[in-house]
Amino acid sequence: MAKTGFTTSTDYEYPYRPLPIRVFNSIGKSTRLSGPLDVEGLLDAARRKTGLSDFGGNGHLQALKVLVKSVNEEASLTPTGRLIQKSRLTGTLVQRLRIEALLKKHPEIEDIDLGTIVLVAGLPRSGTTLLHRLLHSHPGVRGVSGVEALEPVPAGDAKRHEATARKLRAVLAKHAISYLSPQFAAIHPIDPSEPEEDVMLLDLNFMSQAPEAIMHVPSYSDWLEDQDHTQTYEYFRKVLKILCWQCPSKNWVLKTPHHMEYLDVFLKVFPNATVVQTHRDPRKTLPSFCSMVAHNRAIFSDCVDPREIARHWTRKTRRMVELTMEVRARADSDRFIDVSYYDLIKDPLGQLRRIHRKARIDFDDEAMQIAEKYMNRNPKNRFGKHVYQLSDFGLDERMIEENFSSYRAKHEIPFE
Repeated sequence: MAKTGFTTSTDYEYPYRPLPIRVFNSIGKSTRLSGPLDVEGLLDAARRKTGLSDFGGNGHLQALKVLVKSVNEEASLTPTGRLIQKSRLTGTLVQRLRIEALLKKHPEIEDIDLGTIVLVAGLPRSGTTLLHRLLHSHPGVRGVSGVEALEPVPAGDAKRHEATARKLRAVLAKHAISYLSPQFAAIHPIDPSEPEEDVMLLDLNFMSQAPEAIMHVPSYSDWLEDQDHTQTYEYFRKVLKILCWQCPSKNWVLKTPHHMEYLDVFLKVFPNATVVQTHRDPRKTLPSFCSMVAHNRAIFSDCVDPREIARHWTRKTRRMVELTMEVRARADSDRFIDVSYYDLIKDPLGQLRRIHRKARIDFDDEAMQIAEKYMNRNPKNRFGKHVYQLSDFGLDERMIEENFSSYRAKHEIPFE
């Protein structure tokens, strides 16, 4: 665990590299490790690993091709970054194969009722992780754990979870991130037993914001915005049913800012969900998230441009809030609940009561005491202090207000 006096670096263009990684990257630049990713090679690798061949239709293939082309031509990955992405993409294809095999063996999974769904859909760095994990602390509410997000269908008997091996792989993944980026836990604490962003399940269809949050892939990002995401959300629902079959629950809490961009599709696929939108001063959330993206990209590339990150995510974030406002203007207002970041910090239990009441989930004394214990175990800056400022990314207060003044006014967001 990092000490609370620890602060994150703002030297984004010169990321930290452990010596063995620097050596590996140096050697790898002159070997086949620097060769391009290949879609057919990834597909073949997944087939060899599993002995399976059904990826569940071809809807994912175009997205995979666009992503791989963008990575090869734009992401400027180090040999380490390329190796990690190759492993990640192969692992995603392995999961698709296992998912189809499991559904053929247990077609009854498709009939599962997911029950009550609460979606936390606020901008990054607006208290969404804290609220998500507080809601998940309720004994009767289930989320997508870090273990499940990495490997929703393990090898072997999925009903038994292959518990030890799957948890071990998740712990190893956490330690790998800590090794490659020791400061990252101060920005976003990772715990395989805690709920994680379900964007990792959307990524099973290769259509999510995840790649652009960790790599420079502008052509993929542009393509993604022009696509119909219905199939991706239907596949997402299918994977949630598999997780529910493994570990049943009548109540779910989901969370990822990605849903703001495609909230209309989410509500079409999950028509009874309750949506919780968090709000915080964009002058704080935007540079904080840009810093997170910069630290993410530094794991995979030596080319990190803070100003390019700010340009991309200022436009993207504005798009997210504007699309969310448009969807909310057309939808039933009773399905939404707004939570101020400042109210959440001041009175977290009061906000939990509001949300549970709206979602019709009991919030009894036991649930309240568990939530209190969670807050006590996880004080602010537990893993170090995340430092950032607007000027690190070529931003200033005037630029922020030009882009987000209507959003601020709509939700009466104070200046922090």
